[in-house]
This record gives sequence, structure tokens and C-alpha cells, in this order.
Amino acid sequence: MDASFQAVGVSAPLRETAVVSRFRPGALAAYCGVLAAIALLSLLPMGRLLVVALAPGGELDAPAFLERLATPSVLRATWHTLDTAFFGAVLAMLIGAPAAVAVAMTDLPGRRSIGFLLLLPLMIAPQVTALSWLHLFGPSSALLNALGIAPPPGTPNPIVGRGGIILLYGVQHAPIVFVTLRVGLARIPRDFVEAARAAVASTARVLATIALPLMRPYLLAAAALAFVSGVGNFGIPALLGLPVNYLTLPTLIYRQMSSFGPGVLPQMASLSVLISFLALAGVALQALATGDAARYSGGIPARLPLGRFRPLAALLAWGAVFFLLIVPALALLSTALVPSFGVRLTLETATLSNFAEVLTRQAATMRAFRNSTLLSVTAAVILAMGAIPLALGLERFGAGSRRWLQGALELPYAVPGIVLAIACILLFLRPLPLIGSLYATAWIILVAYLMRFAAFAAKPVAAAMRQIPRELDEAAAAAGAGAFRRMWTIAAPLAAPAAVAGALLVFMGAFNELTVSALLWSGGNETLGVVLFSLEEAGLAAHAAAIAVSTIVAAVLILAILDRFSARLPAGVLPWR
Repeated sequence: MDASFQAVGVSAPLRETAVVSRFRPGALAAYCGVLAAIALLSLLPMGRLLVVALAPGGELDAPAFLERLATPSVLRATWHTLDTAFFGAVLAMLIGAPAAVAVAMTDLPGRRSIGFLLLLPLMIAPQVTALSWLHLFGPSSALLNALGIAPPPGTPNPIVGRGGIILLYGVQHAPIVFVTLRVGLARIPRDFVEAARAAVASTARVLATIALPLMRPYLLAAAALAFVSGVGNFGIPALLGLPVNYLTLPTLIYRQMSSFGPGVLPQMASLSVLISFLALAGVALQALATGDAARYSGGIPARLPLGRFRPLAALLAWGAVFFLLIVPALALLSTALVPSFGVRLTLETATLSNFAEVLTRQAATMRAFRNSTLLSVTAAVILAMGAIPLALGLERFGAGSRRWLQGALELPYAVPGIVLAIACILLFLRPLPLIGSLYATAWIILVAYLMRFAAFAAKPVAAAMRQIPRELDEAAAAAGAGAFRRMWTIAAPLAAPAAVAGALLVFMGAFNELTVSALLWSGGNETLGVVLFSLEEAGLAAHAAAIAVSTIVAAVLILAILDRFSARLPAGVLPWR
């Protein structure tokens, strides 16, 4: 622990003074500030959504709400959503669970690098993942044509439709399973495993009789989170489902809003409430499953030697990384390097003109890069600056109240992005006092980013605050320092690295975002996700691939910066460490 974190002795009377200070005007201001921030960032938009869905005319109308949910298109989209989310979660478990065991419990060679690479789909936008797999298969695949193994012209792309959506849900959400299970596996004490090994138990028997029973809560939690992610995913079903009219609830909302505009907001609000119910039920199941997981924590993490199977395990692990991550990325890069989609990639046809076009010549894509960068940086700076006073204010609440408030702050991220977009439209469509209407402006996208990614900024700072001894603040208060001075001279310097890490996480999440801005963008306010989706729909696949490759490079650079910060960050902030 850093020397600045060493405890400072404080007498009992000073501790009593610190307790009494909770009820002074400064403490009251902190309480009010925290409640106001959470109300504005979370409760207000979600409350407005519920009101419009359940009482669009000002009075509760449950029959009308149920009628809007009982139409054939909604029932069909609901079934598609549940079907793809369930089987996608199953596939994510099949990919993520063995990877978590291999990285967390064995002596697999290169396990840290494998763990880092397995998390990349979580850090890359779903529409980029979908685009890379779209360009991997089919007769127009630049990579398959370059290798001479492309299917005959006219062959349908096998990745389009239900099967492709389930496959990519599994790939995209396997990192969620990996992170969740890795946390649980790291908590299994080595004593348990060594006792079993001393009794001549095989590795398979140790996993079946020790790891599996202890991991049941984490397995359930991982499956629930993967399912929730599938329910709210928009980018993958938009690119793989819309072309064949295979609609999930998020894409149904998008299509109806695109076709009919704000006139169908009560119907869209009802669908949003349905999606939110499905998502929050999964989140509640995850929280319930992991609620008592700490009962067996402690000790040195277990490690299982692979013995003679170590080379084979390494080959399988790197093979999975190669085929699930590297090959689709190469397909995307190959498409970006050809003059137009369908041209065979050779040394003669390879060109950087698509990158030059989208980065320096095409007005819409240049504007999208500028808009996404400006909105993401602004949201990251605002949230990073607000995270420190927010975390300090939350520390003044009791453990139970703090848990509820943190849950409320995470609500806009827990619900699907399409739901938050509808909530923002409902909240800002009509003119507000002093500021007017934010609808069809860049401001509504910025506000939505602040709501959605507030938890990204708050979580690492809250973890850092818990590591700062309370005695430091009490000693400064006893010396006459006010609350503001204590925050900027004690809390802010110690929590600054965590705030920077949170800002980078916010920037990365917002820079590649599509789900929220798909409904909130307007002419001149396009974001990268929107432009990428539009270019692919318009048949300009090479340009779309160039944008996607650029965003992947940006994400990898940010991850590298975060990794360099790792030594100064609280444990658990970076999931690959």
C-alpha cells in the first residue's frame, strides 16, 4: 500500500466529532447532491418512460398497455429476443467457462495474454463484431477470395439470420461469462484443491467436486448477465436480422421509430418497459446468485497443473482466440483494403484509399469522427470530474442505502440502450424551461451518454475511495480544513488515477456506441456507430470496414493505456488483471 494510505492516529473525541459532522449543513448538502445527481441521471428518465407506457393520458391504463404488447409483431419479436438471448447465453457459457477455468486455475502458458484477448469483444462495439463476421463469410468475402476458398457467387451468407445472431451473441458475451467466473474461481482457496490432490483426486474430479459446487452462484450469475446482454443487444441483430426481417424487440423499436417517428412513442415506451423488465429480471437473478458468494473467500488462489496436457491446452486456447477473434478481424481488414466489396485482395488491388476516404475526404464520416470524439471526451471529462464528489457523498450513507443508490445509478446502463434512448426522447421532446427542446440536437446524445456511462466513471473512483483511510479525512477536519478543501487535497489526488481510468472507460464506451444514438441522432450530429451502420446498409461495405478497423485500433490503444495504469488502480477495475 502507498505511504499516503498509512493510518493516522485519531483520538476517540475526534472520532465522535467526525460522527457528529455527518449531520452538519455540509453533510446535508452532500446528501442532497448525491440524491439530485442520481435522480437526474437515472430516476427521472426511467420514471418518465413508465408514466408514458402505463399512463399516456395522465391516468393509469393497464388494459391499453397490455394490448400494445399483444400485437402479433410484438409477440413475434419477443419470442425472437428470448430465443436468441437464451441460446446465445448457452453458447457464451460454453466459450467463456472453459476459458475462465484455464486462465484462473491452471498453469496455461500465456494465460494473461489469452485473458486480455478474450476480453476484446467486450471492448469493441457489437456492430463492429457483426460487421467482421459478415465480411468473413459469403461469396464476396475479401479474405476468402484472397485464399481462393470463397463460396460460389449467389451463395447466401450463412451468418445472416437467427443462427448468426446466436453465434455472435455467444462470441460477444463470452467475455462477460469469463470475467464473472474468473472472479469466483480466484476466490477458491488453494487449501481446498491441495487437500483433494493429496487424496489423489484427478484434475477433473477436483473441478467436479470442489470448483463446480462452489461456482454454482457464479455460473448462474454469468448465464443471467449473458442473457441480459442478448436481450438488449442492438448492433448484432440490426446488421444480421434486419436484412432478412428477423426482428428482436430492440430492432422492432428502431424500425417503427424510423418509419413513424415520435407519433408511436406510447407504443415504443410500452416495448421499452417490456425489454427493461426482461433485462432487470436477469440482473436481479445475477445479484441474488452472487449475494452470498463471499462465504468461502480467502486464502491463496488455487492452481491446477496441466502436466503433459499443457502444450495441448495452449494449442486449443490459442486456436480458439485465432478463429473467434483474429480471423474475423483479418476479414474486416481485408475488406477495408480492397477498392470495393467483392474485389479479390491481391498485392495489386490492396489500397488505403478507403481509410483516406473516410478519414480525410468524406464529409459525413469526418463529421461522425469529430462528433463521436467530442461527445465522448466531453462525457468522459464531466463524469470523471463529478465522480469524486459523488463517491464522497455516497460514502456518507449507510451500507444499505449506498447499495440502493449505486444500483439506481447503474440502472441506465443495466437497461438496454434503446430503452434509454426512448426515455430521453420522452424527457426532452417538449421544450423545457430556459433550455428549450433538446430533441434532434447533439445535446440529447451527450445527456444520454452521461446517463448511460455514469456507472463507468463512478465504480473505479468508489473502489479507490474505499481504500483511503477515514482517519486522513478526520485528521484534516480536526485541523480546521473544510469539506471542499479536504476533497481536493486528500480525496482527489488519491482517487485521480481511478478517475482517469473511469474517464477512459467512458470514452471507449461512448466512442463506439450505436444503440443509444441510433434513435437520437439528427442531421449533422451523426456518430461513428450510426455512420458505420448506414454505410453497410447503403452497400458501401469497404468504407464501413475502414471505419470499423479505425475504431478497433482506437479501442486497443485505450486498453493499452489502461493497462499501463494498472499498478495505480484499485483491484478489480481492469477485468483482465
